[in-house]
Amino acid sequence: MENRSVRMNLHTNLLELEEHMYPLVDVATPNVFRNLFPYDEVPKIAFNDRIVPHHMPDEIWITDTTFRDGQQSRAPYSTEQIVTIYDYLQKLGGPNGLIRASEFFLYSKKDRDAVYKCMERGYQFPEVTSWIRANKKDFQLVKDIGMKETGILVSCSDYHIFYKMKMTRKEAMNHYLSIIRDCLDTGISPRCHLEDVTRADIYGYVIPFCMELTKLMEEYNIPIKVRACDTMGYGVNYPGAVIPRSVQGIIYGLMIHAGFPSELIEWHGHNDFYKAVSNSTTAWLYGCSGVNCSLFGIGERTGNTPLEAMVFEYAQLKGTLDGMDTTVITQIADYYEKEIGYKVPSRTPFVGKNFNVTRAGIHADGLLKNEEIYNIFDTDKFLNRPVLVAVSNTSGLAGIAHWINTYYKLKENAQVDKNSELVAMVKAWVDTEYESGRVTVLTDAELIEVIDKACERLNLPKF
Repeated sequence: MENRSVRMNLHTNLLELEEHMYPLVDVATPNVFRNLFPYDEVPKIAFNDRIVPHHMPDEIWITDTTFRDGQQSRAPYSTEQIVTIYDYLQKLGGPNGLIRASEFFLYSKKDRDAVYKCMERGYQFPEVTSWIRANKKDFQLVKDIGMKETGILVSCSDYHIFYKMKMTRKEAMNHYLSIIRDCLDTGISPRCHLEDVTRADIYGYVIPFCMELTKLMEEYNIPIKVRACDTMGYGVNYPGAVIPRSVQGIIYGLMIHAGFPSELIEWHGHNDFYKAVSNSTTAWLYGCSGVNCSLFGIGERTGNTPLEAMVFEYAQLKGTLDGMDTTVITQIADYYEKEIGYKVPSRTPFVGKNFNVTRAGIHADGLLKNEEIYNIFDTDKFLNRPVLVAVSNTSGLAGIAHWINTYYKLKENAQVDKNSELVAMVKAWVDTEYESGRVTVLTDAELIEVIDKACERLNLPKF
């Protein structure tokens, strides 16, 4: 019992018995949790009904990996594009800096040029951080550039330790700790990326390793962050699910048993099983201050947690945007489409072309009477995206008038009504299309062409 102490939990105001003994379990053969991850079957979600309490931190925030993980799955951004997107992120994060940091590669001159130009902006947030190869030369590069923090890869599952690195757990731990010491010796704060944490032995390796990191923090008096990386998207947020797949179980272990405060814990999720957003929110709810995201979820394989999604998760949890400017999300999406040439999938929430477009006839009728019936919130206010009703054979004159007014963003005094000649001409064309056997809704391009021709015939200026 001499290794157990009692401390007050300031969130619950209850005394807790603290367990300090989590020795490294240096196994001879890898534990790959074959019972949960049988490669020739669909992975299994098992439960033991061990429940951990909610532990929402006093502060939560977003960090960005658009220029690191996001760049690993697409053509590299130009220096100019990186700086422009960084400016957008600063504006989106607002005066309270809720997009706290953005990480950059430092490998190429182009990457470094972008870093210098972003740092020259002088923004407090997002802080410019890096992700580097773990060696002394790169640590010195980080310091010379003037960064305070860098990410270091510390893969933690036996899949990586045994099969990729060809090491034992003890060898891997000693190797990582040596690298982290080199980083601390340079005066740089390391951010340890616990890769593949959702297939790792949490109490046999991850917690013992993280406890060693807390000792180094005390020795050097330099903060060390841990980023729990759900590299393969195996994390689940179901209460009572077993570790290593339990998101809340991992966060609880890092916080309560490894001793990391919330502000030094991040979650980095992938979307292989459609759980990136819910898992990131769960990490917040159970004690993780930072969630790491990329714009539009662009990232390795199925992608990362979409940054814009977590902006609205934050608002739903906190009841406020705390100064974030969500209209910037639409500006970023427009920039990606027009300047970068990236086509956002049309049904992507918040940014897709059709995310707030109603097509079903009966829905359209309701929406024309009151848009709250079929719109998630005031999308015009928060995203500069007024709700649209797609035009089909069920739209009628009112539906066509609504489409013209909202698509062209006509001010009230310039709007058309259902009795206008223009609307009547467009409806006549729509009716002809469907009488000829058409079954699909009309595209924006088709409507624009028809409206332009109608304006010419009526001697009206084009919109």
